[in-house]
Amino acid sequence: MSTPRRRFLSWLGGASLLGAAGTPSLLRAAPASDPSWRGYATPDDHALPISETFDMSWTSRVNGKYKAVFDSPEIADGAALFRAVAWCDQYKEVYGTERSEMSPVLVLRHSAIDLVMTDAYWQRFDLGKELKLRDSNGKKWAKANPISVASAGTTEQAKKYKLETFLASGGIVLACGWAFRFVSSRIQKADKLEAAAARAKALEQMIPGVIIQPNGIFAALRAQEAGCSYIMAS
Repeated sequence: MSTPRRRFLSWLGGASLLGAAGTPSLLRAAPASDPSWRGYATPDDHALPISETFDMSWTSRVNGKYKAVFDSPEIADGAALFRAVAWCDQYKEVYGTERSEMSPVLVLRHSAIDLVMTDAYWQRFDLGKELKLRDSNGKKWAKANPISVASAGTTEQAKKYKLETFLASGGIVLACGWAFRFVSSRIQKADKLEAAAARAKALEQMIPGVIIQPNGIFAALRAQEAGCSYIMAS
């Protein structure tokens, strides 16, 4: 078992799953007499969210003719984002599909959670060295988030495969709420803050437009219920 996964499971062992999730189920039970019920949810099977803790408005934006969720539990040099952008490009190449017809959803969870953070956060905690990620020249440890625009250099082609560009084009990026606690904990320890203050500071250093969900599995499944095809992308 990898070290990040072992650490994650160890952390979960110290808290109840209901407490970590932070929100009640959004599913309502289907009547036992309903012959259409087959044990899975569809968008119509969801009641309106009863908690304001999490922003679920993104589900209304999954309205393109083609929908897919790219699940990224590992950093993998940002491969999941690259694949999401490439999927949109390839549908345009093959079918002449307009970008407005595509609904790509990217889920960053587990070990990939640091990808939602700004370059300032990466530089402060020297994450390139911690995560063994090299810069574009392959000689020094990365000082920037590998999928941020700042790490793209000057070419428009490079910027195309970056998180801010993806968000600006209508892509949806969802972050795991459980994994985000590691981000908050790192700040809490470094700055000697209370938990709430550390989380607030972590949110300020998250790339704008990223939406935190109860956890990454919830996000990936909810995207499928909104009509997305699923792919493990890293």
